Amino acid sequence: MRDLITVVGLNHKTAPVEVREKLSFQESQLSDSFSLLKQLQGVKESAILSTCNRVEVYTVFKSDTSNTEDILTFLSEFHQVPVETFKDCIYALSDAHAIRHIFRVASSLDSMVVGEPQILGQFKDAYGLATQNKATGLILNRLFHKAFSVAKRVRTETRIANSAVSISFAAVELAKKIFDDLSACRVLLIGAGEMCELAAKHFINAGIYEIYITNRTFNRAIALAEDFGGQAVPFTDYAALFEKVDIILTSTGATEPIVTADVVAAAMKKRKNRPMFFIDIAVPRDVEEKVNDLANVYLYDIDDLKEVVTANQQEREKEARKAEAIIDEEVAQFLHWLDNLEVVPTIKQLRDHAEAIRQAELQKTLGKLKNLSEKDKQAIERLTQAIVNKLLHGPSVMLKQTEQNGAGSAVVETIRKMFNLD
Repeated sequence: MRDLITVVGLNHKTAPVEVREKLSFQESQLSDSFSLLKQLQGVKESAILSTCNRVEVYTVFKSDTSNTEDILTFLSEFHQVPVETFKDCIYALSDAHAIRHIFRVASSLDSMVVGEPQILGQFKDAYGLATQNKATGLILNRLFHKAFSVAKRVRTETRIANSAVSISFAAVELAKKIFDDLSACRVLLIGAGEMCELAAKHFINAGIYEIYITNRTFNRAIALAEDFGGQAVPFTDYAALFEKVDIILTSTGATEPIVTADVVAAAMKKRKNRPMFFIDIAVPRDVEEKVNDLANVYLYDIDDLKEVVTANQQEREKEARKAEAIIDEEVAQFLHWLDNLEVVPTIKQLRDHAEAIRQAELQKTLGKLKNLSEKDKQAIERLTQAIVNKLLHGPSVMLKQTEQNGAGSAVVETIRKMFNLD
């Protein structure tokens, strides 16, 4: 039996944000994570995808050793979160189901907003970090690269990206529901990552009046502000802007809330209770939940954006069906490669096994026939070689034929059991 690809994780469909944020991985934690995963019984390769919408652990287990409970224990112990807190939110997939899931994630078919482009970049980053930590091997390397090409096929051969609505665009649409005229509003972006950059583009396209950008790395804030004609603000000073800005979109990597209810309440007094809108798309969340209790303050986190993403739904679903057909085709091709991965090694092992038996029996027989000439010994050698070759011809041909008919896994397993190769 071949090695097994598995996916253990949770996402925006199975777990609320308060659970996802407890299990999210910071980039600085990944090196230790991979070291711990390598210590689990049977784990040969691993990778971790951690975004605001999902946390997924990808593994390749040695055959007959896969254990979902070990991955749950790893997540629990690493984050110091009881398994009971998240066990009901977990999905565990293996083999074809795992491969299909990975292709769907990379192609944005499993995203909150189908067709959004950010996930592929996050997927590539996850793979890059896994390879840097030497956590991947032959199978995951091939699987990730295939996932990249599948995502490209989906975008090229369908219109799924054309009709999709990004998370950042959904945030702008939500802002339009709070403020009738965005051209009279000021926006503050806390963070200068890809999500904030996309949000800046959408806010400007929506006619926003003024835009401020802050980031822990001030040079990054300056660069983004220059690109969009905004104003960069030192990270230590952004709270002072709450008095004048109307919309705050925040997406940082902070592990604790950076915007408190007390600070917002003080700003609201100075604003004379003019409406204030927070869009918190960070995981863990940047804004205290209590902020939402303040009068005329509206707080939406990333889960709330689900309700906004309704535009072009029918078109997205139609294009998604085309994409699913592409993925089915690609999953079959990958399984074919995976099944045949063991064909050549099995043929070699089968022949080595037979040769070892032949040599042992030949030496035993020749040891009893002391008076044979060298010519006779060579004749017996050729005879035994011919018998072995003829006996192995059928199984070898059958194994090679599986490279064309895609039945490799079943045939390999049958032959390995038949000849006791394991």
